Amino acid sequence: MDSQEHIDWQLMQRVAASDEEAIEQLYARFGALVYQSARQVLRSRAETEDAVQEVFVRLWRTADRFDPHRAKLVTWVMLITRRHLIDRLRRQSARPDRAELDGSRSDGGGAIARPVSEGVAEGGEGRDRLRRQLSRLPELQRTVIERAYLQGFSLREIAAQLDAPLGTVKSALSRGLTRLRELEGGEERRGS
Repeated sequence: MDSQEHIDWQLMQRVAASDEEAIEQLYARFGALVYQSARQVLRSRAETEDAVQEVFVRLWRTADRFDPHRAKLVTWVMLITRRHLIDRLRRQSARPDRAELDGSRSDGGGAIARPVSEGVAEGGEGRDRLRRQLSRLPELQRTVIERAYLQGFSLREIAAQLDAPLGTVKSALSRGLTRLRELEGGEERRGS
Protein backbone atom coordinates (compact mmCIF):
# COMPACT_ATOMS: atom_id res chain seq x y z
CA MET A 1 0.00 0.00 0.00
CA ASP A 2 1.53 3.33 -1.04
CA SER A 3 1.30 6.40 1.17
CA GLN A 4 -1.77 7.89 -0.57
CA GLU A 5 -3.63 4.59 -0.35
CA HIS A 6 -2.77 4.41 3.35
CA ILE A 7 -3.94 8.00 3.90
CA ASP A 8 -7.21 7.26 2.06
CA TRP A 9 -7.74 4.06 4.08
CA GLN A 10 -7.14 5.94 7.35
CA LEU A 11 -9.56 8.67 6.27
CA MET A 12 -12.29 6.14 5.53
CA GLN A 13 -11.70 4.36 8.83
CA ARG A 14 -12.19 7.71 10.59
CA VAL A 15 -15.34 8.34 8.51
CA ALA A 16 -16.63 4.90 9.55
CA ALA A 17 -16.05 5.92 13.18
CA SER A 18 -18.21 9.05 12.59
CA ASP A 19 -15.27 11.44 12.95
CA GLU A 20 -16.82 14.76 11.85
CA GLU A 21 -13.49 16.20 10.72
CA ALA A 22 -12.90 13.16 8.50
CA ILE A 23 -16.38 13.46 7.00
CA GLU A 24 -15.68 17.13 6.26
CA GLN A 25 -12.37 16.17 4.62
CA LEU A 26 -14.13 13.56 2.48
CA TYR A 27 -16.73 16.13 1.42
CA ALA A 28 -14.06 18.75 0.69
CA ARG A 29 -12.25 16.30 -1.59
CA PHE A 30 -15.21 14.85 -3.45
CA GLY A 31 -18.25 17.07 -2.89
CA ALA A 32 -17.84 19.01 -6.14
CA LEU A 33 -17.26 15.86 -8.19
CA VAL A 34 -20.32 14.12 -6.73
CA TYR A 35 -22.40 17.28 -7.24
CA GLN A 36 -21.28 17.60 -10.87
CA SER A 37 -22.10 13.96 -11.57
CA ALA A 38 -25.53 14.25 -9.98
CA ARG A 39 -26.31 17.55 -11.72
CA GLN A 40 -25.64 16.00 -15.12
CA VAL A 41 -28.26 13.35 -14.44
CA LEU A 42 -30.96 14.94 -12.29
CA ARG A 43 -33.57 17.51 -13.25
CA SER A 44 -33.22 20.18 -10.62
CA ARG A 45 -30.72 21.73 -8.27
CA ALA A 46 -32.82 20.61 -5.27
CA GLU A 47 -32.79 16.97 -6.45
CA THR A 48 -29.05 17.24 -7.02
CA GLU A 49 -28.42 18.59 -3.53
CA ASP A 50 -30.58 15.82 -2.02
CA ALA A 51 -28.70 13.21 -4.01
CA VAL A 52 -25.30 14.55 -2.92
CA GLN A 53 -26.38 14.39 0.71
CA GLU A 54 -27.67 10.84 0.23
CA VAL A 55 -24.42 9.79 -1.48
CA PHE A 56 -22.36 11.08 1.44
CA VAL A 57 -24.62 9.26 3.90
CA ARG A 58 -24.02 6.09 1.87
CA LEU A 59 -20.28 6.76 1.91
CA TRP A 60 -20.39 7.16 5.68
CA ARG A 61 -22.43 3.96 6.15
CA THR A 62 -20.14 1.91 3.91
CA ALA A 63 -16.82 3.57 4.78
CA ASP A 64 -15.57 0.48 6.62
CA ARG A 65 -15.84 -1.49 3.35
CA PHE A 66 -13.37 0.70 1.45
CA ASP A 67 -10.36 -1.35 0.37
CA PRO A 68 -7.49 0.64 -1.21
CA HIS A 69 -6.13 -2.59 -2.71
CA ARG A 70 -9.25 -2.95 -4.86
CA ALA A 71 -9.80 0.66 -6.00
CA LYS A 72 -8.60 4.20 -5.53
CA LEU A 73 -10.78 6.29 -3.26
CA VAL A 74 -12.01 8.50 -6.13
CA THR A 75 -13.08 5.40 -8.07
CA TRP A 76 -14.90 4.01 -5.05
CA VAL A 77 -16.67 7.33 -4.39
CA MET A 78 -17.77 7.55 -8.02
CA LEU A 79 -18.99 3.94 -8.02
CA ILE A 80 -21.17 4.65 -4.98
CA THR A 81 -22.36 7.87 -6.64
CA ARG A 82 -23.21 6.09 -9.88
CA ARG A 83 -25.08 3.31 -8.08
CA HIS A 84 -27.03 5.82 -6.02
CA LEU A 85 -27.99 7.88 -9.07
CA ILE A 86 -29.14 4.82 -10.98
CA ASP A 87 -31.17 3.66 -7.96
CA ARG A 88 -32.69 7.12 -7.66
CA LEU A 89 -33.63 7.24 -11.34
CA ARG A 90 -35.17 3.79 -11.14
CA ARG A 91 -37.21 4.80 -8.09
CA GLN A 92 -38.49 7.86 -9.92
CA SER A 93 -39.32 5.74 -12.98
CA ALA A 94 -37.34 8.30 -14.90
CA ARG A 95 -34.50 6.04 -15.94
CA PRO A 96 -33.14 7.26 -19.27
CA ASP A 97 -34.18 5.23 -22.28
CA ARG A 98 -31.40 3.42 -24.05
CA ALA A 99 -30.58 6.39 -26.32
CA GLU A 100 -30.57 7.39 -29.88
CA LEU A 101 -27.13 7.93 -31.27
CA ASP A 102 -26.32 11.03 -33.23
CA GLY A 103 -25.17 10.22 -36.72
CA SER A 104 -25.42 6.96 -38.57
CA ARG A 105 -22.89 4.88 -36.64
CA SER A 106 -24.50 1.83 -35.14
CA ASP A 107 -21.44 0.46 -33.35
CA GLY A 108 -21.52 3.15 -30.66
CA GLY A 109 -17.83 3.72 -31.25
CA GLY A 110 -17.71 7.28 -30.09
CA ALA A 111 -20.95 8.90 -31.20
CA ILE A 112 -22.44 11.13 -28.55
CA ALA A 113 -25.55 9.68 -26.97
CA ARG A 114 -28.65 11.85 -27.08
CA PRO A 115 -30.87 10.83 -24.17
CA VAL A 116 -34.50 10.50 -25.12
CA SER A 117 -35.65 11.43 -21.62
CA GLU A 118 -35.50 15.12 -20.79
CA GLY A 119 -33.85 15.89 -17.48
CA VAL A 120 -30.95 13.52 -18.01
CA ALA A 121 -28.70 16.55 -18.08
CA GLU A 122 -29.36 20.12 -17.04
CA GLY A 123 -31.30 21.71 -19.90
CA GLY A 124 -29.68 22.46 -23.23
CA GLU A 125 -26.72 24.27 -21.72
CA GLY A 126 -25.80 21.36 -19.46
CA ARG A 127 -26.11 18.85 -22.29
CA ASP A 128 -24.04 21.05 -24.59
CA ARG A 129 -21.31 21.46 -21.96
CA LEU A 130 -21.31 17.72 -21.28
CA ARG A 131 -21.10 16.89 -25.00
CA ARG A 132 -18.27 19.42 -25.44
CA GLN A 133 -16.32 17.92 -22.55
CA LEU A 134 -17.01 14.34 -23.64
CA SER A 135 -15.81 15.13 -27.17
CA ARG A 136 -12.41 16.00 -25.70
CA LEU A 137 -11.96 12.52 -24.19
CA PRO A 138 -10.32 9.55 -25.91
CA GLU A 139 -12.89 7.34 -27.67
CA LEU A 140 -12.92 4.49 -25.15
CA GLN A 141 -13.30 6.80 -22.14
CA ARG A 142 -16.07 8.75 -23.89
CA THR A 143 -17.93 5.58 -24.88
CA VAL A 144 -17.75 4.05 -21.40
CA ILE A 145 -18.97 7.24 -19.69
CA GLU A 146 -21.81 7.69 -22.18
CA ARG A 147 -23.00 4.12 -21.77
CA ALA A 148 -22.61 4.07 -17.98
CA TYR A 149 -24.05 7.47 -17.08
CA LEU A 150 -26.26 8.47 -19.99
CA GLN A 151 -27.57 5.08 -21.06
CA GLY A 152 -27.59 3.31 -17.68
CA PHE A 153 -25.55 0.22 -18.58
CA SER A 154 -23.53 -1.58 -15.91
CA LEU A 155 -19.76 -1.85 -16.36
CA ARG A 156 -20.12 -5.58 -17.03
CA GLU A 157 -22.67 -4.89 -19.76
CA ILE A 158 -20.35 -2.30 -21.32
CA ALA A 159 -17.42 -4.71 -21.21
CA ALA A 160 -19.54 -7.31 -23.03
CA GLN A 161 -20.76 -4.76 -25.59
CA LEU A 162 -17.23 -3.59 -26.33
CA ASP A 163 -15.74 -7.08 -26.08
CA ALA A 164 -13.20 -5.63 -23.67
CA PRO A 165 -11.90 -6.82 -20.30
CA LEU A 166 -13.85 -5.47 -17.32
CA GLY A 167 -10.64 -4.01 -15.88
CA THR A 168 -10.09 -2.01 -19.06
CA VAL A 169 -13.61 -0.61 -18.87
CA LYS A 170 -13.19 0.29 -15.19
CA SER A 171 -9.88 2.04 -15.91
CA ALA A 172 -11.39 3.95 -18.83
CA LEU A 173 -14.25 5.11 -16.60
CA SER A 174 -11.88 6.22 -13.84
CA ARG A 175 -9.54 8.06 -16.21
CA GLY A 176 -12.46 9.62 -18.07
CA LEU A 177 -14.13 10.90 -14.89
CA THR A 178 -10.83 12.34 -13.71
CA ARG A 179 -10.38 14.11 -17.04
CA LEU A 180 -13.96 15.44 -16.98
CA ARG A 181 -13.34 16.85 -13.50
CA GLU A 182 -10.20 18.57 -14.80
CA LEU A 183 -12.08 19.98 -17.79
CA GLU A 184 -14.94 21.22 -15.59
CA GLY A 185 -12.46 22.91 -13.26
CA GLY A 186 -10.87 24.64 -16.22
CA GLU A 187 -14.23 25.93 -17.46
CA GLU A 188 -15.14 27.21 -13.99
CA ARG A 189 -11.83 29.09 -13.71
CA ARG A 190 -12.34 30.66 -17.17
CA GLY A 191 -15.94 31.58 -16.30
CA SER A 192 -14.93 33.40 -13.09
